[in-house]
Amino acid sequence: MEQEQQNSNAVQQERISNGVKGMTIIVKTISSWVKVLIFLFGIYIILFGHLTPGGGFAGGVILAASYVLLMLAFGREFVEENLSLPVASKLDCAGALLFAAIALCGLLYGASSFFWNFIHQKYLMGTDYEFRLISAGTIPLSNIAIGLKVGASLFLVILTLSICCKDFKPGTSANGKE
Repeated sequence: MEQEQQNSNAVQQERISNGVKGMTIIVKTISSWVKVLIFLFGIYIILFGHLTPGGGFAGGVILAASYVLLMLAFGREFVEENLSLPVASKLDCAGALLFAAIALCGLLYGASSFFWNFIHQKYLMGTDYEFRLISAGTIPLSNIAIGLKVGASLFLVILTLSICCKDFKPGTSANGKE
């Protein structure tokens, strides 16, 4: 068991010294294909969350998971090139702003309540739009805002943890002593 661990550490050190980031070419290839499918599934969960199980939170977690997969396969630097920290932070703020704007629109459209479903009440009441994407009024818009907020926030948390992570050798404590 100890011999296997030493071999694994030696392979990892060799890959780091050669400048190879991430995992093998097989894992990288499969991850790049699967990432698109995971991302599309997250968008589907967000858009149709009012009709099927899911919604903004679940879809946002799935969106973030697609970038975590890339981070594990290719390394943090590759993911930062695709979705940098400032861009992810702006997406996070945009999701929160969009959610607040949707909530305030209930007050602006004549209702006396926050989060009033003004699209459904004014435009869709009494029509034959049940079980369609626009059948829920503002709920899909809220799901999009929540999905954007959760996906960007979770990505930022994981990216920040990977930046702050300190490398230490197996068998040593965090302060470097055995």
